[in-house]
Amino acid sequence: MMRDAFTLYKLIVLYMLDKAAFPLTRTQIGEFVQGKEYTDFFTLQQVFAELTDTGLIQAKPVLNRTQLSITKEGRETLRFFENRISAAIREDIDTYFQEKEIELLNEVSVQGNYYKSTSGEYEAHLLAKDRGITLVDITLSVPTEEIAASICANWQKKNQMIYQYLTEQLF
Repeated sequence: MMRDAFTLYKLIVLYMLDKAAFPLTRTQIGEFVQGKEYTDFFTLQQVFAELTDTGLIQAKPVLNRTQLSITKEGRETLRFFENRISAAIREDIDTYFQEKEIELLNEVSVQGNYYKSTSGEYEAHLLAKDRGITLVDITLSVPTEEIAASICANWQKKNQMIYQYLTEQLF
């Protein structure tokens, strides 16, 4: 029984990655899986590791996150075993995407990260993408970690306004 449950968790992750038109983070998948109380955090981390190790999903580090996407092999596996996911779970996932798609897309499309540079200053790296195309990629050098953290937080809130301002001024 325990092995069947673990297989179901893998299929849920594959189904979610297949349904999304963009990569998802571990946190985004975890929010759904743990929110529905299908399994716990540690089991889900094992699921991610096994799916990655077997080549069914691909993990790609992007700034301060790891984005997950389904591989061709993962899609083929899902098609073969998809009937093991109950209609109720598939409906829950579909509803989750209908309600949260824009929020999920924004989370993976707009990123801000900072780090200490070799010069001793901090660099805030800001990125915005749309359908895999980089719209904005900015690195700002600032004197303190607090300023860098503030820039990254404000980027999450104000990226559209900043992008609009840049295009208006530069075009």
